Amino acid sequence: MWAQIVGKTRMAFEPRQNHWWNVTLYVTPVGLTTATIPYRDSTFVVDFDFVLHRLVVRMNDGREHVIPLYARSVADFYREYMASLQMFGIELKIDRTPCEFDDTTPCDADHHHASYDRAEVEKFQRILVKCDRLFKKFRSRFIGKSSPVHFFWGSFDLAVTRFSGRPAPPNPALDSMMREAYSHEVSSCGFWPGDRRFPNAAFYAYALPTPDGFSSQPVRPGGWDSNLGEFILKYNDARGMESPETAILDFCQTSYEAAANLAHWDRSSLERK
Repeated sequence: MWAQIVGKTRMAFEPRQNHWWNVTLYVTPVGLTTATIPYRDSTFVVDFDFVLHRLVVRMNDGREHVIPLYARSVADFYREYMASLQMFGIELKIDRTPCEFDDTTPCDADHHHASYDRAEVEKFQRILVKCDRLFKKFRSRFIGKSSPVHFFWGSFDLAVTRFSGRPAPPNPALDSMMREAYSHEVSSCGFWPGDRRFPNAAFYAYALPTPDGFSSQPVRPGGWDSNLGEFILKYNDARGMESPETAILDFCQTSYEAAANLAHWDRSSLERK
């Protein structure tokens, strides 16, 4: 919930980009960052530090404010965060209702989410750093349009997406947000800590529009999850393999190849030789 508040800060001030790339966070050596955000004639950045357990707001003139991260309610965090921005003259208005979450309590009224487990946060930070490095290596093999490796604070996943270059056919079942996200043909993979539907940390891969026969393709390692509608490699399964990094890269590569072959992507011009 704290990440949503910070992510919506970037969403409020960053110029609109394709596929909502203007709202994501990015992995740093110690956590997550908004990267530089424009505000009137100045700029600022908001950094989560999951090693020293603090949130830092920095202005381009050198001023900064530190908010300690500890077990506190979402509402309490929201109040201090908004006050810190106001201290720098930043006036922020956001939709206080959580995105992509089954509890829609507004963040300024959320007193029941109040946990912060330092040990688990530190584990998550280490996983993000390693996954970011692997996904950047996977991204480097593709010379067509691809997303940065970025963190979506709504679904809470680290993702990298490749594009065929072709627009996706209209899909009236998608809402306006999803239509923008999937306006073009994609093959995507990422890391996700799970949720109530699937309570396992996992690597995932999918293609949209989903080509016929995609679910039966020999993606390795891992397998198709019919409930989620995507390929899944559980994090703990990957950890137990002889070379976890090789296994994760193979999972990303074979899922991409399945999508690209079935959908007839122009692989010869999109891939690095």
